Amino acid sequence: MNLEYFIAKRLISVESRKSTISTPIIKIAIAAIAIGMIMMIVSVATGIGLQQKIREKVAAFNGHIIISNYDDNQSQVSVEPVSLNQRFYPKFNSIEGINHIQPVASKAGIIITAAAFEVIIFKGVGKEYQWKNVSEYLVAGKLPDVSHDLNSQVLLSKFLADRLNLKVGDRFNTFFMKDKSNQLPNLRVFQVTGIYNSGFQEFDSSYIIGDIRHVQRINKWQPNQVGAFEVFIDDFTKIKEIGEEVYSETNSTLDTKTIVEKYYYIFEWLQLFDFNILTILIIMIVVATINMVVALLVLILERTQMIGILKALGANNWSVRKIFLYNAFYLIIRGLFWGNLIGIGLILIQQYLGIVKLNPENYYVSVAPVNLNLLYLLGLNLGTILICLLVLLIPSYIITKISPVKAIRFD
Repeated sequence: MNLEYFIAKRLISVESRKSTISTPIIKIAIAAIAIGMIMMIVSVATGIGLQQKIREKVAAFNGHIIISNYDDNQSQVSVEPVSLNQRFYPKFNSIEGINHIQPVASKAGIIITAAAFEVIIFKGVGKEYQWKNVSEYLVAGKLPDVSHDLNSQVLLSKFLADRLNLKVGDRFNTFFMKDKSNQLPNLRVFQVTGIYNSGFQEFDSSYIIGDIRHVQRINKWQPNQVGAFEVFIDDFTKIKEIGEEVYSETNSTLDTKTIVEKYYYIFEWLQLFDFNILTILIIMIVVATINMVVALLVLILERTQMIGILKALGANNWSVRKIFLYNAFYLIIRGLFWGNLIGIGLILIQQYLGIVKLNPENYYVSVAPVNLNLLYLLGLNLGTILICLLVLLIPSYIITKISPVKAIRFD
C-alpha cells in the first residue's frame, strides 16, 4: 500500500467521523448490504431446503424410477405381475449411478374398525426394502419385520391411525377385493407395529406398508412375481438421463417412469422456487448496489477538496478512484459480515429448533426445511462484492472530471 493511498484513507476516515451528512448514509448503505445478504441467505437456504426435502420424501416412498408393466402404468395398485427373473435384478450393473433396486407390490383394500372405515392401498415390501428411507418419519412403535416368516405387522400412517382410532399394538381387519366380482373379499388381520408421519398427504392418507407375501397370496402370484421395481439413484439431477437409460435396458413389455413424471404437478411447483429465489437475489443486489452508489457519490462530493489536493500533488485519476473503491469495498465487507452473521444464525435456529411451521397439505412438510450450503454462501458473498464493485466503477468516474484548481476552491 503506497503512501498516497494511506494518507487519503486516513483523511476519509477522520472526515467521516466528523461529517453529519455521509455518516447516516454510510450506515444505511451497510444496513442495506446486511439486510440484502440476510434475505438472500434465507431465501436460498429455505428454497433449496424445501426442494431437497420434498424430493427426498417422494423418493423415500416411491424410489426415483419405477419399473412396472404397461398395464400398471397409470394405476396405484399392481394388476399384472412382473417376474423377478430380470437381468437388472438384484443389481443394475449396466448403468452407473444406481445404488439400489427393490421389488414391491400394491393392493387396494378397505380397513374397517369400530370407529370408522378407510379405503387404503397396502404396499407390500420384501427383505430388500430400504427401511432407512422411511425410518426418519417413524413417530411411534417400530418398523415391521418382513425378513423372516410371514406375519401381520404393518406400518400405518398417523393420519389413518387418528381417523381409525388405532394405536401401536392394535389389530384391525382389512378386506381386499378379488378379481371376480362374485367372489367374497379376502380378509386379512393386521397389527399396527409402527406409526409414521411423512407429511406427504397423498401417501399418508392411503398407504400402509407390510409384507409383500400378503399381496402375492391374495393375487395368487408365485413367490418370484412382484408388482414393480423401485430404483434409487445417487444424483437426483441426473434422474432424466438415468431414467432413459433404464427404459432402454428393460424388456419391451416393461415401462419405466421417474417420480418427476409420476408426480409432475409437485415438481413443476418446485421449479417455481428457482424463479422466486432468482427474483429475490436480483432485487436484493439491486437495492444494495443503489445504496452503495449513493454512499459513494456522497463521499466523493464531500471529499472534493481532498481529491483536488491529491491531483495537485501528482496523483492520477485511477489512483484517486481506487481510494474510494477501497473504502466502498470496506463498507461492503462490513455489511456482508453482519448479514452473514445474522442470516446464518437464523438458518441454524430453524435447522435445530424448527420454529417456522408449514401446512403439510400445501407444502408436503410440517416444518420449514433449510439447507446451509457453504458453496452457495461463498457464491452469494463473492457475487455481491463483484457486482457492487463493478457498478461502483461508474459513479467513481466522476472523479476524472474534477479539476484540481476548482476542487481546492470548492466549499
